[in-house]
Amino acid sequence: MSHLLRFGISIDSRLLKQFDDLIAEKGYVNRSEAIRDLIRDTLVTEASASAEEEIVGTVTLVYDHHTRELARQLNDRQHASHGSVISALHVHLDEHNCLEVIVVKGKAGDVKKLADEMIGARGVKHGKLVMTTTGKNI
Repeated sequence: MSHLLRFGISIDSRLLKQFDDLIAEKGYVNRSEAIRDLIRDTLVTEASASAEEEIVGTVTLVYDHHTRELARQLNDRQHASHGSVISALHVHLDEHNCLEVIVVKGKAGDVKKLADEMIGARGVKHGKLVMTTTGKNI
């Protein structure tokens, strides 16, 4: 375990009140845990901005499965990226719409390119890439 250090900060009382309300709402046991999470989140966001950073994440897609060739195109794209695609979950939302959640891992630039290709496919109604850390550097 790493060595814990203490430090002090100056903060406007109104801002501190808002922060305390937020951390209570989210269920943090103390300010230190909340601040550590904010720092980690910022570090992960900054690291994932680097195309060479190793990340994991999910690509979430909602699409009309009646769109000609779309399911095949998405499947083919995932197979072509077998080094980046770890797993996929396919859910039938109704008679027309499907939800697909694809778990990805790799260099941020490669993962973003793969996500953009799938999200931009004709028939995809909504898509989102969420990236996070592999946990090695945090």
